[in-house]
Amino acid sequence: MARLGPALLSLVLLGSACTALTLSVQEQTNAGSNIESGRRLIQEHACGSCHEIPGIVGARGRVGPPLARMGQRSFVAGMLRNTPDNMIFWLLHTQDVVPGNAMPATGLTEQEAADVAAYLGSLK
Repeated sequence: MARLGPALLSLVLLGSACTALTLSVQEQTNAGSNIESGRRLIQEHACGSCHEIPGIVGARGRVGPPLARMGQRSFVAGMLRNTPDNMIFWLLHTQDVVPGNAMPATGLTEQEAADVAAYLGSLK
């Protein structure tokens, strides 16, 4: 996967800054995404081996940050405004957003990432 150039990353960050700040991630959930499917995908992809995630059996990982109240947070990965589109982007391109971070490539499709983003956004 090619790295994002500084100009493209700037556009992503600029676009994320233009998002309405008054809407929660859950209120902004992308049409067609499925919270229950996201929960199932998180379980199947063993995200809980690195993250503590409410509602996911055995998700008590300590490698990545806990994902409780993800739907109330302002930022994803400390870099992107917490919107459904940015969460999807993060899930699909973790190393492009924060090169060298510990999160591996997820292997999710765009629809699967939208479903995972919907689940995470539902965590209040």
